[in-house]
Amino acid sequence: MRSGLIVKKVGMTRLYLEDGTHVPVTVLSLKDCQVIANQSLDKNGYNSITLATGEAKPKNTNKSQREAFAKIKVTPKQKQMEFRVSEDNMLPIGSELGANHFVVGQYVDATGITIGKGFAGAMKRHNFGGLRASHGVSISHRSHGSTGNSQDPGRVFKGKKMAGQMGNRQRTIQNLQVVAADEDRGLIFIKGGLPGSKGSWISLKDAVKKALPSDAPYPAGLKGVNNTKNEDDKSNQIENTKLEEASAEAPKEEIPAIEEAPKEASAKAEIAKSAKEEVPKEELAAKTEVPKEESSAAEEAPAEASEQLKNDGKKEKEN
Repeated sequence: MRSGLIVKKVGMTRLYLEDGTHVPVTVLSLKDCQVIANQSLDKNGYNSITLATGEAKPKNTNKSQREAFAKIKVTPKQKQMEFRVSEDNMLPIGSELGANHFVVGQYVDATGITIGKGFAGAMKRHNFGGLRASHGVSISHRSHGSTGNSQDPGRVFKGKKMAGQMGNRQRTIQNLQVVAADEDRGLIFIKGGLPGSKGSWISLKDAVKKALPSDAPYPAGLKGVNNTKNEDDKSNQIENTKLEEASAEAPKEEIPAIEEAPKEASAKAEIAKSAKEEVPKEELAAKTEVPKEESSAAEEAPAEASEQLKNDGKKEKEN
């Protein structure tokens, strides 16, 4: 759920479309619409942001409000409204929303205070038919007639349509289409009429009965910033396709060269390894040869000694 906008009703006109048809539109002005407060789920129990718009003179602003606006470094505003948002659509304080918050063709809901008509009778207020113009009716031609029953219940039910104040009520019109938007001038053109008089404040929100367009700014249409999901996705897709194309268009000669490089490196490593292994073999052979000679000499010495002993034994027998 995204934030809405606080706009001022300028008036009505018509716009010509590309096919030559003209559409009656209401012109809405958006100027200096900024975030002045945030309500979080942990602290307040729900997520929302407070928007303020319209420049107010400091002399017409009370001291507490002047201090509050000075604390967040925002000029005093005329109108404030709170909008419920989801946690991922929270905006920092001081962010300014632009006319690019809504896209062309999107449906919105507009809430405003209707034009006050003063005290009106039942015929004007509720479209009653009135009484007969003649034949027994005297000074009651535009009256609403009976308002209750007999002794039971003996009272007028609540909500009975009678004469009273007409207009000056908060009303919401749903499923209004955005025909055009001018971000530079801060104008939004909505098809059809909106509640309220010229110069009145109106809140615009995404239509609850229509799907949000895929190219709508997210989390909001900040002034001078293009922050949409689709644009980010498109840019990522473009970068990925460029990388894939670059890898596909790479010359085939480079691929074998890249593959041969590790082979040559491995061959050199094997040669160095074999060279290292040959040296120890020669040393081992040299070391093993010396002990063999010594062992042969040691074996010959006992054999000679045994022969001498035999000879000595023969001599003693002869004697």
